[in-house]
Amino acid sequence: MFMAILRYPLATEKAISLITRSNTIVYMVDTRSTSPDVKKEFERVFSVKVSAVRMANMPNNSKKAFIKLAKGFNASDVAMKLKLV
Repeated sequence: MFMAILRYPLATEKAISLITRSNTIVYMVDTRSTSPDVKKEFERVFSVKVSAVRMANMPNNSKKAFIKLAKGFNASDVAMKLKLV
């Protein structure tokens, strides 16, 4: 069964500040996905190394992933590919 794990990046003011402050990208993900799923998919799609993934279930029945990149990889570079900054 195919499941699109990564939905779309979040471009709120807080999400953009996390890119520079803590090397973290915020993505809306499928509600059935897990942290290891998100980590594998993000590493495959963007060719970067992920150090941690935190998930948050939102009140509107969606799921948000906070993806922290490993040292040596820059979230700003990924954000430029996504045209967030």
